[in-house]
Amino acid sequence: MKNSIQGHKKALIMTLILFSFLMIIGNFNKAKAQNFPAQNVSLLGRWFDSTVVSEPQHGIKYNGVFGWTNPGDGREYAIIGSTAGTYFIEVTNPSLPVVRDFVGGRRDSCVWREIHTYQNFCYMVSDDGLPNSFQIVDLSPLPDSVHVVHDSTNIMSRCHTIFVDGDKLYAGIPKGPFGQSSMAVFSLKNNPASPFLLRRLEEDYTGIDATHDMFVRHDTIYASMSNSGYFVYRFDTLLNKFLLLGSLTSYPFKGYNHSSSVTESGISIMCDEVPSGLQVKAVDVNDLSDITVTDTFKSNTGATPHNPYVVGNNRVVIAYYQDGVQIFDISDPSNITRSGYFDTRPEIGDNNGYPGDPYQGCWGAFTGLPSGNLLASDMQNGLFILNINAALGMDENIQTKSFSFIYPNPNTGKFSILWKKEREISSLKIISVLGSIVFSKSMIENNCDLSGDSISGNFQYSVDVSDFPEGIYFVLLSGMNFTEVKKLVKTNG
Repeated sequence: MKNSIQGHKKALIMTLILFSFLMIIGNFNKAKAQNFPAQNVSLLGRWFDSTVVSEPQHGIKYNGVFGWTNPGDGREYAIIGSTAGTYFIEVTNPSLPVVRDFVGGRRDSCVWREIHTYQNFCYMVSDDGLPNSFQIVDLSPLPDSVHVVHDSTNIMSRCHTIFVDGDKLYAGIPKGPFGQSSMAVFSLKNNPASPFLLRRLEEDYTGIDATHDMFVRHDTIYASMSNSGYFVYRFDTLLNKFLLLGSLTSYPFKGYNHSSSVTESGISIMCDEVPSGLQVKAVDVNDLSDITVTDTFKSNTGATPHNPYVVGNNRVVIAYYQDGVQIFDISDPSNITRSGYFDTRPEIGDNNGYPGDPYQGCWGAFTGLPSGNLLASDMQNGLFILNINAALGMDENIQTKSFSFIYPNPNTGKFSILWKKEREISSLKIISVLGSIVFSKSMIENNCDLSGDSISGNFQYSVDVSDFPEGIYFVLLSGMNFTEVKKLVKTNG
């Protein structure tokens, strides 16, 4: 009798698993069948949970999105916030996203959730009213699960946005034991599971507006400070204080300065959120004593730009609310043009305008996955996994058949790359996930020592990456009329 009962239980479990799988496939096929207008962007996969309850004010179900890649096995994950908590979704196979875990918040009906990662830790904040908390999870057990290591108000109880730069976490409008701050910086160095408060902006500058969002590179903070405008600070780690480097308080189509992203060449793409439908600004920040708007641009409709994300020096991806994902060519910052788009919320309007609440559509995006796939979160329609190569101008240069091989990968020190001799490679570059070139080498035989053999018909070149920080890198091989990109995983052993 006992064996019979166990057999029935196993059969029931298998039936439930099969039913769940079929529901996932059914939801995805239905999503694929929907008509999402696009140019130079293709839909690879989509995920949404029909049980997620909308918050009552704007009908929002989903909000912030971030990505993480496990350095041990290379699996890719989307991390997306919702009204009730945060989902951890494996997107290694983008056509079949799989929820690996869910971490609930202390309250429901959350409009805001923002997410960032550092090493194997994920930081989640929400700016909705209490009860609320600051959450940290350990991602290393994935794909099995995530482990909550901090869920408390003793560091901060609420926060509007966060940004990780190096071993520091910058927080916009945090609230906590210190009260409310315009911006604060926390150290992750000694214990990433317990960030330590270093400094609050108002300790150095009083009477300032709230820092709605920030982009940080090497402790230089490009701060979008609400109605006051755009301010650039530096956090001096030796003095442990903020220093104001420059500001832009008057500019065309000025509104509520919401967010920005900055290219390596010093062009900031800046979005003002309120009033709705304002132009996006391209801003030259190379001379911080003379910050200058070089161009203004927008999508083809009256939608609102929300969050920009630069890709290298030539493109910016913008989560554009009602207009979904919009991608612009910014290679000439004085003449910016659109290179692609994907409308994640086509049911709410067309070029003639938008009915109802303006807070609908694409909230955020993530551009840093090694696969190059874009993650986009739509407030009503969930997670989208997109191929944006054509909009980035990459399709014609990317070979579909691989001609090179990297080993060992992952590795802790020196790696070798092997390629076919008939490929005349001119250069090899290693690029970080932030787009910085960390290694560059001319591969012309006169300038480069190559090893090869006539039996395998391959060339080989080795690079020592022992001093590289742990993480994901891209190896870029270039030659006449072709490019190949390989993912390299660097570990510390």
